[in-house]
Amino acid sequence: MFSRRLSYASAVGLVVLVAASAGAVPVIALTSTTAASAPSVFHVARTASTNWAGYAVSTSSGAVTYVQGSWVEPHIKGSCPAKNEYSSFWVGIDGFNSGTVEQTGTDSDCQHGVATYYAWYEFYPAGSHVISSIKVHPGDVLSASVTWNSGSSFTTRITDVTTGVSFSKTGSVSGASRSSAEWIAEAPSSTSGVLPLADFGTVSFGGGLTGVGGTNGATISGVSGYIGNFSGVYAIKMVNNAGTATKASTGGLLDSGSSFKCTWKSAGP
Repeated sequence: MFSRRLSYASAVGLVVLVAASAGAVPVIALTSTTAASAPSVFHVARTASTNWAGYAVSTSSGAVTYVQGSWVEPHIKGSCPAKNEYSSFWVGIDGFNSGTVEQTGTDSDCQHGVATYYAWYEFYPAGSHVISSIKVHPGDVLSASVTWNSGSSFTTRITDVTTGVSFSKTGSVSGASRSSAEWIAEAPSSTSGVLPLADFGTVSFGGGLTGVGGTNGATISGVSGYIGNFSGVYAIKMVNNAGTATKASTGGLLDSGSSFKCTWKSAGP
């Protein structure tokens, strides 16, 4: 499995994210601009990453206590190529502006020429783990959450709403910042860098698109709301390493700021 940790380093006019695996780590540059196309009521800024698409809420350390979301597992489009390609869909706490991640989600991959679907969880710096008890199928509706319990303790929970099977795991992450919440489509990384993004077509997040009421949202500084209810909201576009092509686009917030779609454009990396 892959590590999906993102760490934050500041520079003038630049946000730098680092995706890590067991060895060398690639550096991922993010530049932020105001989103003219986003509904102004939601106060969304746009940014670009080489491995993330979706939405993040960036806030102060210790503020995030809960995040939840839902999505429809996308079907790999066409035939899988000979080379492996990967796409991950998840919700989590931390990683946008800190060095830990507490997250759970699913993958729609092309592995050895075969479309492959599975669920997983991760408490970085520990590695990610496949959840064998959940058999994910394209078109399934998934609901997931991450809860901060106290101290360094977090609980991830993921449910295949279509089949009714759930899995939860409690783990400890020392030094977790709890400074961001995320709803993400991702191209995972290995020691060689960001991996090719599998063609997932379009993935739909949030209750207005999945039918799972009350998603996507978070509890930040004791206040619960949808993504669009918070300040510090970023819509993320995934681009290739050169920054010259879009790999996955992120649509505007829908349904009172709770829902959105990400659409595959190219494999990259």
